[in-house]
Amino acid sequence: MVGLQHYLIVSAMLASLGIIAMISRRNAISILMGIELVLNAAALNFVAFSRFGATSGQSPVLAGQVFGIFIIVLAAAEAAIALAIIIAIYHYRSSINADELSSMRR
Repeated sequence: MVGLQHYLIVSAMLASLGIIAMISRRNAISILMGIELVLNAAALNFVAFSRFGATSGQSPVLAGQVFGIFIIVLAAAEAAIALAIIIAIYHYRSSINADELSSMRR
C-alpha cells in the first residue's frame, strides 16, 4: 500500500530537482521549468496531506485538492506571463541567458 511517506519522498525529489534546475541552469526557460517543478511538489504535498490527514471513517477533506488546483492555475498563469516576458527579452536582446539579463540597460 502506498502511504504518505511515499508521496513525501516523491515530492521531495521533485522539489530537489526543481531547485537544482533553478540554481544550475543559465537558460531562463530552464529556470522557469525548475520553478514549475517546485510548485508541483507543493501541490503534491497539499493533496497527500489532505488525503492522509483524515482519520478512518471520515471522508478526505477537499481543502488540499482545492489548494492543489489553485497552485496549478497559478503555475499556468505564471508560465504564460513569464514566457511572454522571455519572448520580449529575446526579441530585444537576442539571448535568454540569465547571466546576461541581470541588467536591463543597453
